Amino acid sequence: MAKKRILSGMRPTGKLHIGHYVGALENWIKLQNEYDSYHLIADYHVLTTDLLTDEINSNTLEMVIDWLCAGLDPNKSPFFRQSQIKEHTELFLIFSMLITKARLERNPTLKEQVRDLNIDNIIYGHLGYPVLQAADILLYKGEAVPVGEDQVPHVEITREIARRFNNQYGEVFPEPDALLTNFARLPGLDGDAKMSKSIGNTILLSDDKETVNQKLRKAVTDPQKVRKNDSGRPEVCLVFTYHKKFNSTEVAEIELGCKSGSLGCVDCKNKCTSKINEFLSPIIEKRNFYENNLEKVKNILFEGEKKAKQVAIDTMNEVHDKMKMG
Repeated sequence: MAKKRILSGMRPTGKLHIGHYVGALENWIKLQNEYDSYHLIADYHVLTTDLLTDEINSNTLEMVIDWLCAGLDPNKSPFFRQSQIKEHTELFLIFSMLITKARLERNPTLKEQVRDLNIDNIIYGHLGYPVLQAADILLYKGEAVPVGEDQVPHVEITREIARRFNNQYGEVFPEPDALLTNFARLPGLDGDAKMSKSIGNTILLSDDKETVNQKLRKAVTDPQKVRKNDSGRPEVCLVFTYHKKFNSTEVAEIELGCKSGSLGCVDCKNKCTSKINEFLSPIIEKRNFYENNLEKVKNILFEGEKKAKQVAIDTMNEVHDKMKMG
């Protein structure tokens, strides 16, 4: 039986952090063995919130290196840039005729972005971001989309657009399902709900041991646990959240030590630092190789784009045929 197809993607923002790994990459790596996977570098999506393009190419290479070092296999999961497959923009144009402005304005993810980024005037491309995302997914006939909870409304819009096209012109597109990640979000070092490079509360996949050590030292812990012997509350401590992800075998022991006061925050952070560095060590070793072999990274993109291009052309031929515009 043929594997179902998934489409995953990220904006090229440069080097990735452990929040990206936990929220997306780890799941992608697992799914590439279970699904027919395609991985999109969403460079056009960058323009929805930032018109500066000078760093997109360098950021793309940095991100692809992290994908490779974390364990994504381009032979199983082609990597490709959205901007290099022009069919994305054509399908986006067609899909934009199948959805109303009012429906897009009800998108809760858009409302959150407008609030978080303090946007006064929404540009057309930002409002239509879920439509371009629908084109990204359906161009490859994605049957499932690995996402965090905040992206589920976008997947629902994709399903609506697929349904509308199929009803209007004939069956071409599947209605994809959302595949939720199990460990959807890792809090930032400052205790903020989300890791973000713009805030500066991250641990990068490329951070060396001393950098991780320095960052963890400053990490926010339970404000009520001032001294070692004080009883702590692991459930409110972000370092304990990191332990649950990167040091699962010692979680019960750490929880008990924190609550009883026998484990101080300094020792707890040191344990966490050690486990995160243990996790990052092979990733950094691979990164050193790819940083010295950038042509190899560029060739991986080139080969992935050839594969993606053929799938995109086949889909658009079907679209043109159904619309009687071929």
